[in-house]
Amino acid sequence: MRDCVLCPPLRFRLNHMAELPPAVLACDSDFYLTPDLAPLVEGHLLLVSERHWQCGGQLPPALWERVARWRAEVSDWYSRAYGHPGVLALEHGPAVPGGGGACVDHFHLHLLPDSGELDGRVRAAAEAAGLTGSTASHETLSALHGRGRSYVLVGERVYPADVLPGQFLRGAVLDGSPVWRWQELFGLPDSRERFQATVEALAPR
Repeated sequence: MRDCVLCPPLRFRLNHMAELPPAVLACDSDFYLTPDLAPLVEGHLLLVSERHWQCGGQLPPALWERVARWRAEVSDWYSRAYGHPGVLALEHGPAVPGGGGACVDHFHLHLLPDSGELDGRVRAAAEAAGLTGSTASHETLSALHGRGRSYVLVGERVYPADVLPGQFLRGAVLDGSPVWRWQELFGLPDSRERFQATVEALAPR
């Protein structure tokens, strides 16, 4: 997918534009873990699929099990770096380009350190938008994707959501902030500082 910013040859082009390193903190044959370019909080990571899968609902079950293991690993990192193991996982799951508020149709799971506050804030935003959630499982995500339904994943809840404003989940995390889109934040001094702080806190893990 030569026009995808998470696939070669464009992968890490935005890091270069922001004068940030292409920081891969860990990887295996199917996923890599990198700091978000416009971190919502210090510790904000992206788990990105090496192959161009559209969303978590399209991943084979064995790869989704690997996602769960990555989440557990990041939980351990957060516990040692920040004193608590809370991990908030967020995903726009497009079944069609741009579906569910996605702006990049390549599987990437946002992972943020959270003791519960952010999870509650994002779920409240989803419910205020009229979405109804259910317990997230790979079977649920896969069934939605198979029916052509997009979704948003918030922690352990999944919300079918075909049409949402772009970057809905980022906006919910930064509720009340006038600027929250990554295109507006990446490369700014605050974002660069959070990126570097994330690398310094988590790379030794």
